[in-house]
Amino acid sequence: MAARILSDSTCDGDWAAYYKKTGERPPRKTLIHALDAFDEEGVGEDRIAVDLGCGSGRDTIEILRRGWNVLAVDSSKEAFRSLLSRNDLPVGVLLETQHARFESMNLPMCDLINAGFSLPLCPKKAFPTVWKKIVSCLRAGGRFSGQFYGDRDSWRTNSDLTFLTREETEGYLAGLVTEFFQEEEEDSVTPRGSSKHWHIFHVVARKP
Repeated sequence: MAARILSDSTCDGDWAAYYKKTGERPPRKTLIHALDAFDEEGVGEDRIAVDLGCGSGRDTIEILRRGWNVLAVDSSKEAFRSLLSRNDLPVGVLLETQHARFESMNLPMCDLINAGFSLPLCPKKAFPTVWKKIVSCLRAGGRFSGQFYGDRDSWRTNSDLTFLTREETEGYLAGLVTEFFQEEEEDSVTPRGSSKHWHIFHVVARKP
């Protein structure tokens, strides 16, 4: 994950089992939206993507499958063990890993930064600096794809996480061209089966 580990029933317990369960899910729709946009543009070879909070690789695998070079970042070593042991890991791809929290990660200049449900795990006091780093490392024409947690999410009392109003979210996206924005709010469960009220902003944005 990123900066902190949640105390869920959210995130306690067997990480290997957690990654196995979530890794079997399909890549996230925000990532697919971004990758499809690049494919339509006919962007050439040697494209570089960063997958923040890669987990067991449900998004990383799709990026690699489409021919990208990928840097996978996570603060859990178990994530990399799970990712590198996947049967569907493409052969002959350029995949690098970086064991780091978002606050201390070193990012290359890149064309895509994907953060599937990982950015909210960054403490709010560090979030502005982390976001600035993300935007600055995107090349012109590069895209961000990922999720932000809204201010009505049931985890909002956790001070180690970042929750944003719609206006705050749109403020962080200022200067980028928002290509996809969907607000979701529902009662459901976490991957570990805990009940939760979700308030999420799904985003794809391009750097001019």
